[in-house]
Amino acid sequence: MIQYEKFKLENGLTVIFHQDKTTPMAMVNIMYNVGARDEEENRTGFAHLFEHLMFGGSKNIPSYDTPLQNAGGECNAFTSNDITNYYNHLPVQNIETALWLESDRMKELAFTPESLEVQRNVVIEEFKQRYLNQPYGDVWLKFRPVIYTKHPYKWATIGKDISHIEKATLDEVKAFFYKFYAPANAVLVIAGNLELEAVQTLVHKWFDDIPNREKYIRNLPVEPKQTETKRLTLERPVPSSAIYMVFRVGNRISRDHYIGDLASDIIAGSHSSRLYKELIVKEKKFTSISAYISGDMEESLFVISGHVADGVSVEEGEELIWNSLNALKIESINDRELTKVKNKHKTGKVFSEQSILNRVINIAYFETLGCLDQIDLELDKYDRINVEDVKDFVDNKLKLENASILHVIAKK
Repeated sequence: MIQYEKFKLENGLTVIFHQDKTTPMAMVNIMYNVGARDEEENRTGFAHLFEHLMFGGSKNIPSYDTPLQNAGGECNAFTSNDITNYYNHLPVQNIETALWLESDRMKELAFTPESLEVQRNVVIEEFKQRYLNQPYGDVWLKFRPVIYTKHPYKWATIGKDISHIEKATLDEVKAFFYKFYAPANAVLVIAGNLELEAVQTLVHKWFDDIPNREKYIRNLPVEPKQTETKRLTLERPVPSSAIYMVFRVGNRISRDHYIGDLASDIIAGSHSSRLYKELIVKEKKFTSISAYISGDMEESLFVISGHVADGVSVEEGEELIWNSLNALKIESINDRELTKVKNKHKTGKVFSEQSILNRVINIAYFETLGCLDQIDLELDKYDRINVEDVKDFVDNKLKLENASILHVIAKK
């Protein structure tokens, strides 16, 4: 069970302390409730750009990394469609260095043309390397607008178009910061061999003077219910043709998520899964096959993807996947299969919680979701799922009218 203490500052910052007396290291994690879904459609990629800009120096500290490294620490960050997260890992006796750095950049960045230009170029290069210049790199850039027509999940975290970052102005960057990087839009999690009173003293010392900016209220367009199959075909210079089949399901804290997570493992989550044994081992029609659930904060995606073997068309490959899914609907699964994937999740959760980093990120994430009190109920939710639940999920969610299908055809 994850123990924690929570308190709030007058400027709206939520602070959570997790005591861990087994480690000489401390974690300082800040999760901002802003992701790609909060961007304007003609100015996408800003949330990810800010992940980089936050390391470009604040008004008072020109280099974020140098003082942290001098204190024996390291840092990193990541962005998703839903959130942006920053974390610092350093010796517990030097924790004040991390709090000083995080508070100063929350208060005000440097906002210099030089910093913007440096980080802009980094992001543009990343866009080119990861999304435009590698096999299958642009798949989700092209596929998301097919899956979503209204909701801002229709663009990837990196952005909709590289020109949006190329044209970003300093005024636009400042406006984004003051709108989203406010204390009331953040969760600070501190973990380590510390006492609550000492943590409170340090947090008040470094964060109390940050102004209470207006809290952002999210009001996003709702994606219409899908009632028919959506399709896209791309021809690309890739090693082999590929199929992506996506089904819209419930969000990260819905029952859909937990059932879908187990179903994805049964369908194509390992070498013992249904599709792997049928389509790779037995039929030899695919060279790879996988399934997963995206676990987004609003509406998630259940994804099945695979690369077909030489001589197999994408149409035949898709038909084989449907045949396997339909067989699952008729035969259902057995208790042994379900127990096996449940045990896999239990083992994975226990193992992941050995990491103090995973714990603090989970605490921040569940608080941002608004359900921190459910953080220890995950395994119970998996345990309560039975074979009929999985069958109902497959019957009602993994159906043709709820599918978006992408065929990537390898150029000869």
